[in-house]
Order: sequence, then C-alpha cells, then structure tokens
Amino acid sequence: MNSKSSDCSVAVIGAGPYGLSSAAYLRAAGVEARVFGEPMAFWENQMPAGMCLRSNWGASHIADPKQELTLDAYCRQNGNHISKPIPLECFVDYGRWYQSQAVRDLEKRNVLNIDLDARGFKVVMADGEEFISRRIVVATGIGAFVARPKEFDEVPPALASHSSEHNDLRKFKGQRLVVIGAGQSALESAALLKEAGIQVEVIARKKTLNWVGLHARLHHLGVISKMLYSTRDVGPAGISRLVAMPHLFRRFPRSVQDRTAYRAIRPAGAGWLQPRIAGVPITLGRRVKSAAVAGSQLRLRLDDGTERLVDHALLATGFRVDVSRYPFLSPPLSKQLKTVNGFPVLKRGLESSIPGLHFVGKPAAWSFGPLLGFVSGAEFASNELVRSMTRNGSN
Repeated sequence: MNSKSSDCSVAVIGAGPYGLSSAAYLRAAGVEARVFGEPMAFWENQMPAGMCLRSNWGASHIADPKQELTLDAYCRQNGNHISKPIPLECFVDYGRWYQSQAVRDLEKRNVLNIDLDARGFKVVMADGEEFISRRIVVATGIGAFVARPKEFDEVPPALASHSSEHNDLRKFKGQRLVVIGAGQSALESAALLKEAGIQVEVIARKKTLNWVGLHARLHHLGVISKMLYSTRDVGPAGISRLVAMPHLFRRFPRSVQDRTAYRAIRPAGAGWLQPRIAGVPITLGRRVKSAAVAGSQLRLRLDDGTERLVDHALLATGFRVDVSRYPFLSPPLSKQLKTVNGFPVLKRGLESSIPGLHFVGKPAAWSFGPLLGFVSGAEFASNELVRSMTRNGSN
C-alpha cells in the first residue's frame, strides 16, 4: 500500500515513555506526527515480572505538556493505589493509560525500514505501507543493544541468556543459576529468584556493591536538599544537579562528562533490595574467564581458578548503545550517521548529523548526558524536539 495521504511531517518510532511524551509535546505545539509501536512493549516483555522501578515517584511521571498525566492523576482516575517502590506492572499500566489519553491514534504496527528520500525519509511498514516523513524521531529504547560478554558467545540460549529475554523468572524453578552483574537488574533478578525458591549466586567484577537511596535524610533537608539533588533523581548529591541540566553538562570537557556520567549511572542497586538478597551468595571482584557446555549444564571458570557447574547463567550485563543495530535503519542511512562508540552525535533538538533524523532516550546520552537514559529525561527531550521543529517550520 502506498498512499500520499499517509505522508506526514514527523514519524515517531516507538511507544515507550519517550515516544509517547515526544508525540504529546509535538502535537500540543501543532506539529503533525504519526506514532508507531506497541505501548510499553519493552517494559512489559523484556523485564521480569515482579520487578520495581529504581527511580522515585517524582521522577517516574511520563512527561506531558500540561503536566496532567502524572502517576497521581492515573491513581485518582482509576482508583488505584501504587506502592513504593513502583511495581513494574503498575508502571506499564500507567504508560498505557497515558497513551489512551495523549496518543489515542497510536498505530500499533512495526516499522520495517527507513531510508533517505529527496523529500525526507521513506518509511516502509511491516504490513507493506510506504510513506514519506519529513522528520523521524527514533524512540525505540535499548532493546536492540543487549550486551553479552564474549565469554558466552558459544553458549546456547538454553544455558545462558540475557536478563532482558525473560518476563518471568519462575521458569527456572528447580534449577541452579548464577546471575552475572552488579547493577539493579542483577541484584533484583537474584532477589526474585531467591523468593521463588530458586538456588542462585551473584558473580560480579566489581569489588564492592554500590547502593542508592541509603541516605534518605539528605532528601529531607529543605533548601539544602534542593541544592544537592534534582527532582530528576539521576546521580548522587551534587552530580544530580549537574546532569539535570543537559545543556550545561555538555559544555564541560569530554573527560569531565565521561567521569561524571559514570558516577551518575555506575552499576548500583536500590537500598530497598538489601534485605531481599540477604542470604544470596555473592562473589565479588571475580570475572568469568570461560563458559563451556558440560552435558546439560554450564561450566564456568572464574579468573581465580574456581569453577561453577550450573543449569543456567543469567546475564544481567546491561546494554551497549550502537544505533547501527536498529534493524529499521537502512545500511546506507546508518553509514552516513556520525557516531561515537555507537552513539549518534547530536546537536540542539537532538538532531543527528543527518538533518531531520532525531534520537531520544539512551542514544542521546553521549551528547546530552545520563539524564537521557531515564524516564525523567523525557521532558527535556520532548521540549528540545518542539523547539527544533517549530523553529524550523516542521509544523
């Protein structure tokens, strides 16, 4: 199907918090936009049931231009009470409610290919529709960027898998697992496995575990707390304020940006996880040197010479941005894109080196700082899109 009537000014690819927020802001500013994707799909399908958000309540609202579609509004309208920390399933339902209010005409279809065209970008849908969009906003998140340690390259999925490949860890009942990693995903996965009665050990390269939210008093000191922490809830005291101002953050030397970004998003677990992983064996300062199939099991050799014979290794090893791995970006388009370590190099408006191609969310973090890797960064990203597109006459 190819209809000129379906051509548009902006195509937003993705329907998670960033895609929905981007669409809401653009439309409120009078910018025509078509929006594609399954609402909150990554959160529902690629995160284990039972997880909770690490971010606090105030930093978990999906941004909207009128500031009306908050978690509080969702609770009032639906008669719901959401516990803290926020359960994953509640956040997914909140995101779908947001979509039903702000992006009612969401097109729950997949984009197959995007390529350059003399009039902008040619978009080919999986169902065969083709149309032209003057601009593209890529808001498809991190699902394509799974980081899998090379030591597990030859291990079949039945014996080693990434944590994002599961939405129910109870499937491992009766097995012995190791979780690789030291961040929130690793530690919360270990907690969920333990609570399901599954034998589990955590192995991490880090020599110590980092925890966030252990100093609650610092958040209740009035003016002093406002000086130390941004409401965006990204990073420790002081750093939190800096990363909440992306335009200021990006003015610092690259070395300072990199050190600050790492400090803000280094692997860490929420303090409320500590009692939940009590009793879970945790081996720190050790690296898996090799992983080999041993019959129906997996033999891991660590760098201290010790071994583990397990039924499965759960790789909570995070994500590594590389926009060339987005399957819908055509190879010619990807080759023209200026990148650094897989991240697109972006200017104001979150616009890439290819005019009219914008990236929001984690891919924007190299250019604008770690705030863009969190839900609370969607307000900044959406406002940047509006300023860019209304200034350049895209509406």
